[in-house]
Amino acid sequence: MKSVYTELHRSHDPQFFLVRGVVKRTTEQPERADRLLAGLAAGKHELVAPVVFGQGPRMRVHSAEYLGFLSEAWDAWSALGDAGPEMIANVHPVRHAATYPTHIVGRLGWHTADTGCPIGPGTWAAACAATDAAATAAQMVLDGEDAVYALCRPPGHHAFRDVAGGFCFLNNSAVAAAHLRLRHERVAILDVDVHHGNGTQGIFYERGDVLTVSIHADPAFYYPYVWGYAHERGEGAGLGANLNIPLPLGTKDDGYLAAFDIAAKTIRAFAPGALVVALGLDASEHDPLAGLAVTTDGFRRIGAAIARLGLPTVLVQEGGYLSDILGANLTAVLAGFEAAR
Repeated sequence: MKSVYTELHRSHDPQFFLVRGVVKRTTEQPERADRLLAGLAAGKHELVAPVVFGQGPRMRVHSAEYLGFLSEAWDAWSALGDAGPEMIANVHPVRHAATYPTHIVGRLGWHTADTGCPIGPGTWAAACAATDAAATAAQMVLDGEDAVYALCRPPGHHAFRDVAGGFCFLNNSAVAAAHLRLRHERVAILDVDVHHGNGTQGIFYERGDVLTVSIHADPAFYYPYVWGYAHERGEGAGLGANLNIPLPLGTKDDGYLAAFDIAAKTIRAFAPGALVVALGLDASEHDPLAGLAVTTDGFRRIGAAIARLGLPTVLVQEGGYLSDILGANLTAVLAGFEAAR
């Protein structure tokens, strides 16, 4: 399986991470990509540079207002003269009867759901490069590849149409799905990250042409807390095209694979022409965010189960943080996929 990767992700190097009132160094560090690259090398996966698509793929899933904010944010922040080294909002307005602000501090709050998405001088460039990687992988599948992996950093599945959050700025998995929709009438997104793919759900919640399925730690006890419940099924044309499968904290391999069987039945019934896998590896038993307890062999089994869906597949990297077996877990899931194909 070929893998799309660019070094441009390194321009995004966030520092701030607020955990229960304590400021820590974020777990979304450039070193994540180094460990994932080691996993690709162990599996002998060929690296391919992304095509630079421009705004087109991003405009399919994000608003022009939001993209304008992200592209201008750092320069406007820097011009304040007394601002900190990263953009972190001190206001997150609810939008009921609200007015879109013109000041950069107000716009920062408007477009961020939480403090987990600090913006630095290279964030926009890195986020754009990640969407290019996702779109390139999707185009390679449209051009005949059976499956392609995109090493996207920063991740994207918490990013809504016009809101960043949870380490995510642009929704790479949604970009890949929208690109596949250029040819396929229906596309499915399967999110196996430990966190609910709330941004992806939000983008497609009223659409019936993209099925969104997320297997994740129960949001009653885990981020994002306010999305990801089983009763969230979509609205309007999208009613029934969203499936959430929340799992008890600490769920292990067999419990996870049982949930996957439910997801697989829904995907098969939807009969998509292609599949996007939001490939979080943070369900690992050794991940520092400690939500679920999937083993390396469990990831191999997950990869095999994805392959048995029999669909052209784009695997987009989402979470998966610094642990000694992060790379091995990526090697395992891709090897499991290839062995079962």
